[in-house]
Amino acid sequence: MRQPRVLLWGAAGAVALGFLIALEIAARHYGLPGPIANQAREVMFAPKSGPLLYASMALMMVVLTWRQRAITAAAAVGIDLAFFLVRWAVDADMMFGNGALWAILGWGVIALTRRTGPERVFLLKGVGLGLLLVAGRKTGDTWLLITSKTRPTVLDQYVATADHALGNPSWLAGRIVEATGSLGAHVLDWVYIQLAVAAVVVSLYQLRNVATERRFPGHYLVRTFLVIGLVGPAIYMIFPVVGPIFTYGTGAFGTGGEQWALADLWPHTPPPLATPHAIPFDEITPRNCMPSLHTAWATAIFIHSRKGPRVLQYAGTFWLVATLGATLGFGYHYGADIIAGVVFAFTIDAALRALDRGWDRSGIQLVAYGTTVFALLLVSYRYLPVQMADHPWIFGPLLVLAMASVIHGYVRTTRLWDPKAVPAQRPEPQPEMV
Repeated sequence: MRQPRVLLWGAAGAVALGFLIALEIAARHYGLPGPIANQAREVMFAPKSGPLLYASMALMMVVLTWRQRAITAAAAVGIDLAFFLVRWAVDADMMFGNGALWAILGWGVIALTRRTGPERVFLLKGVGLGLLLVAGRKTGDTWLLITSKTRPTVLDQYVATADHALGNPSWLAGRIVEATGSLGAHVLDWVYIQLAVAAVVVSLYQLRNVATERRFPGHYLVRTFLVIGLVGPAIYMIFPVVGPIFTYGTGAFGTGGEQWALADLWPHTPPPLATPHAIPFDEITPRNCMPSLHTAWATAIFIHSRKGPRVLQYAGTFWLVATLGATLGFGYHYGADIIAGVVFAFTIDAALRALDRGWDRSGIQLVAYGTTVFALLLVSYRYLPVQMADHPWIFGPLLVLAMASVIHGYVRTTRLWDPKAVPAQRPEPQPEMV
């Protein structure tokens, strides 16, 4: 049993490395560094996201003892302080996080040079987990670059037309966010940006016993989070969409892309109904709208927070609601993207849970159903948008019901998968001693 598992991990690592190399070559083709070069650069230069690097280090530390965690955290902070002083002295870009990356890489060196056997493998799994989160972010950035360079036209008019069936929720949310002023916008923006950090918080709870049990659980949030980010950009290539704020004007939140907007409509004037067609767009804006991966990630956080303590459940609910408010209220997505993102998240998580427990009829049916609904959503947005806009009282509820049916199927099926709690046995009454 151990040998096939080792071979599986080796194959997965080889595929991941090949994928990163391919993305690096693709990015170089367009004159920009790829995920490998960008990550190597952050060893010395200012990182793009310090919180993400410290969150990645926290994930890596689930395999360490409490003493090792304290030493690692202190070393990371000390290294960051040294970088801070040097950058301040030479007036360079200021950002923390190098120390966390050094700490992760340092434990990788220790695993290879000072550990052997199962201890080496266990420690390398922790290091790999931390680096996977960072690599996932860099890979996503490169994917977005590729979408903007290889998809000269976008299908926003199709999605915007279909969105009439839902009542143009992005336009409504945009006006609500605008009414909240700068405070509401800043809170939503912070939630939107720090989504990966929220995922790490939930994951740390799920992985809290890894150091003592010396093994990882079969299914946890990081796996779902990474697979969503890996598979999602492929849909971007099939269905390129840039979002309301880029296609229909800048509204209250300027983007600098006004010259490419069809009209200055968002968020006060919904787009008029017309025969949709593909429109040319710039080579800068990512085609990262369909499906909404931020919605998918926030949905995954919500799903995995359900089995945590009440405070974690509240946090997961807040992150989902706030992320939906940001994706719609900032004009990044249409309502149709949100529905597709929710279906996408539940289907991916169902597939990973089925893979962990072993595929059976219920798992295959659940994943097949979610995949079918997701495909039908994309086909409908592309080929039936005018009919959807003309009959909103039919297609609007149908879209919501399709999403709800996937959620219901997931909850009903996975509830049967969960181990049943064994009731505590009551002691048998004993006869009195005479």
